[in-house]
Amino acid sequence: MSAWKRICCAVDFSEPARAALARAAELARREDADLLLVHVYEVPQPATELLVATADLTGPAAEVAERSLAGWLGDAERLRGGPVRHRILAGQPALEVAQLAREERCDLVVVGTHGRTGVRRLVLGSVAERIVREAHCDVLVARPAA
Repeated sequence: MSAWKRICCAVDFSEPARAALARAAELARREDADLLLVHVYEVPQPATELLVATADLTGPAAEVAERSLAGWLGDAERLRGGPVRHRILAGQPALEVAQLAREERCDLVVVGTHGRTGVRRLVLGSVAERIVREAHCDVLVARPAA
């Protein structure tokens, strides 16, 4: 019996996320596990104290995420060979993915990595690394093919 019955795959619509999706769908198919596809978009923060409604900032980002995720969902269902659930969340990606994995009682989170090192990683941080630290379950970090 497999230890992975609920798999969460976090995508940011990048090439490394494609590798994560392929791996997550393969594992879900092979292990007969549920697959949950999630995208987290960060809510833009105004640089100054502007009077901008939150809906004005999040509405367009949510719409873009929904359109983008629709295509990825179709790919996930094709690769999985069955239905795939999906969620779109707003907030800090690593924290939101870890929280969703807990709420959904996921056994595995699959995420892609850009493989940045040095100053680029220090400046940009690593969402994948933060997910590894925050998640309550196993995390598989997938790299795109060389």
